[in-house]
Amino acid sequence: MDITTLSGILEQAKGLRVLCVGDVVLDRFVYGSTHRVSREAPVPVLDENAVELMLGGAGNVIRNLRALGADATLVSVIGDDAEGRDVADRLHTEGAVNSIVIASDRPTPVKTRFVSNGHQMLCVDRNPKSGLSDTIAAALLEKIRLEIASADIVILSDYGRGVVSPAISNGLMRLAREAGKRVCVDPRGRDFSRYNGAFLIKPNALELFEECGIDPADDESTAAGLETVYGGLDDVSHLIVTRGSRGMSLYGERGVMHVRAQPRQVYDVSGAGDTAISMLAIALAAGADLRSAMEAAVHASGEVVTKVGTATVSPDDLLVAASAGRHKTGHDSLAQLVETVARWRAHGLKVGLTNGCFDILHAGHVSYLEKARAHCDRLIIGLNSDASVRRLKGEGRPVNNADARASVLSALAAVDQIVVFDEDTPSGLIEALRPDVYLKGADYTVEDLLPLGGSIVRSYGGEIRLIPLVEGQSTTGLLQRLADQQS
Repeated sequence: MDITTLSGILEQAKGLRVLCVGDVVLDRFVYGSTHRVSREAPVPVLDENAVELMLGGAGNVIRNLRALGADATLVSVIGDDAEGRDVADRLHTEGAVNSIVIASDRPTPVKTRFVSNGHQMLCVDRNPKSGLSDTIAAALLEKIRLEIASADIVILSDYGRGVVSPAISNGLMRLAREAGKRVCVDPRGRDFSRYNGAFLIKPNALELFEECGIDPADDESTAAGLETVYGGLDDVSHLIVTRGSRGMSLYGERGVMHVRAQPRQVYDVSGAGDTAISMLAIALAAGADLRSAMEAAVHASGEVVTKVGTATVSPDDLLVAASAGRHKTGHDSLAQLVETVARWRAHGLKVGLTNGCFDILHAGHVSYLEKARAHCDRLIIGLNSDASVRRLKGEGRPVNNADARASVLSALAAVDQIVVFDEDTPSGLIEALRPDVYLKGADYTVEDLLPLGGSIVRSYGGEIRLIPLVEGQSTTGLLQRLADQQS
């Protein structure tokens, strides 16, 4: 996406007021590792390492809105229980306006995910068994009425937990129409006509398929599915489907429009739809046209799936990615990378670090990085700065500057993150990141690496791995062969 347009949208997002109505869920993640099978049944045993609680459902929309710089208000229903109090506490921590109705007759929805070594094993839902009482529904609509006047735009986040009943949806659309506010809907379930009156409805590909029976496998079938669903709606301006790696497609009065996504390595799609609807709403409220709003949403949701867990993206994340590719480079990214590594490790992932000049990428580099990645769940490259390469290799090197080298490396599936460093050794990186495994080519010995940072790895119990190299493959050798051919 054009960085100037994106920067303008994100600048305008500061202080925008977004009202979010919908199902708030308490997400519970249980992280651990599995090394044995239960004696009671043929099932794996999860050795618990950590438990993490966070806002889910419409609560994750709030997290995304706040991360993007907007002011956010949540109108929802929670139970009179410990989980409901956890939700209220986390809303306060997020800095969101809490306009919650407490219902003593229904529990707070909870989704518990059990994760082993970065892979989800089981998901358990606890949902209310009944809809909203007339009293609770009336209280909810009153909360909406009080909050909608000061909102710049409204999001209806339907997670199918009973808050977005036809009465609430119809009441919200009426209040929005009276207040002159646009409503962006993230739908759930069948029959989108219950959202009539919305400015836009944003299903994902599966939800569109379930609504019309047409698989949006390509542009033509996507357009046919959108047209079919749109034809059954009344007073809905636009229908947008998120298509994962294919981007987004829109159908409205002017026909079909497609916005493409950039290729990314996907780690976790949890919450990507929340990021998309948040960015769409913010961009529209900031004055962007529909194409720009869709491009911003595709960019934001594309970035969030490169993170682990139900994550969010910040304006800095988006601007850095738009200007320099998916991977963050430079000294000022080290502190942020330390936070990323901590999050990876909390999810039970093994973090690896290697380093080098990677001046002219060749088959030996690709083979080396693929083998290194096999020893860890996430691989970081410490990339020597231009000045550092010059000190190590002499004048005339590097052939490619750090930005160019990082750009090429970031296209490799084996690479998860890149950070540029200026020192002659990676000791500072190792001290800051404390990788679980430090990897170097087998042209070194372990003893060679100890004064270069290997002793730090050993001090905290990390591994040092030597990776076999492809014989006859080196940048120095390649440059020498080119020089010989020209002489």
